[in-house]
Amino acid sequence: MAVTAEAIKKLRNMTGAGMLDVKKALDETGGDIEKAAQLLRERGIAKAAKKSDREAREGFIGSYIHHNGKIGVLVELNCETDFVARNEQFQNLAKNVAIHVAMANPQYVSRDQVPEDLVESERKTLRAQAIDEGKPEEIAEKMVEGRLGKFFAELCLLEQPYIKDDSKTVEKYLKENIAKIGENIQIGNFSRIAIGE
Repeated sequence: MAVTAEAIKKLRNMTGAGMLDVKKALDETGGDIEKAAQLLRERGIAKAAKKSDREAREGFIGSYIHHNGKIGVLVELNCETDFVARNEQFQNLAKNVAIHVAMANPQYVSRDQVPEDLVESERKTLRAQAIDEGKPEEIAEKMVEGRLGKFFAELCLLEQPYIKDDSKTVEKYLKENIAKIGENIQIGNFSRIAIGE
């Protein structure tokens, strides 16, 4: 199937990818726009992984105040250059992460920030629960690791299902934006204030 200019335009609007990348993806998928979009997402996430070791010393503070005025959030979003920090797409990303923090109330950015004593305490509790359920020791250990994943997904921003599209985590949403923007992007700190909490 020949790749049309209309298909290229539609896929570029959907993904924000460059013209050559879009044409190549459409060629590889026989003109199937959905498959080409998926291919571009996969490639973008792979590119994002390659950028993750680059230094991110510039950035933007995203903010969000909930409509009732009872929840407020500030999020530090870092990037490599001041040019990107001033970019509207980057600033919208910071705001979307702030909205997510307001709604999902994570405690840490990533699991490496969770205090080890808290993790160990949770591990002991989960092990005791599994054994109380009558599970053998080796099965209990596997259950503990699986349940710890849920524990981290509740506490850690990057592991939470993204509030605007729960088919992906915040980390995946971030990587998709790294692929579109073309720079390493990292969430620095965040602060959430809520009346009555």
